[in-house]
Amino acid sequence: MLTAKQADVLIQQLSVLVVDDNPYMRKMLRSLLTAIGIKVLYEAEDGISGLELVRTLSPDIVVLDWEMPLLNGAEFLRIVRSPGVFPTPNLPVIMLSGHCERWRVVEAARLGVNEFLCKPVSHQALYQRLLSIVATPRASVQIGDYYGPQPRRPALPSDGGTATR
Repeated sequence: MLTAKQADVLIQQLSVLVVDDNPYMRKMLRSLLTAIGIKVLYEAEDGISGLELVRTLSPDIVVLDWEMPLLNGAEFLRIVRSPGVFPTPNLPVIMLSGHCERWRVVEAARLGVNEFLCKPVSHQALYQRLLSIVATPRASVQIGDYYGPQPRRPALPSDGGTATR
């Protein structure tokens, strides 16, 4: 178990890329992440420029919006989670969306998102998701056509063999 000070040190060492088309949301996330202690922060206004920044800057974590023009969050995630095609398929991704219907959360998990947060997001919720990723990282696995973080619990016979992430 990490102490609060150890957790803060881990968080402060992260570089984070925020990919969101809404300038107000990027500003709000920048404020939250800075308050949490993130010192290295990058921003992209769409999925295409986000992919380019991932390739050139190699951030530790991406905070990704679902709905964006040109390349949405789901398409971004499909590209990133392509081992052998994309250079960093194990990149941790937090999906942050104002669209929090159950089907989207399930789809994001199916696509390999590490964490999912609903807008508006709190300082504490964002901190906890970042800490979860760095303090208890899940190994990336290939299960059928799924590539992403190890599911949190194995499939149960009663749920038809599908894993809940």
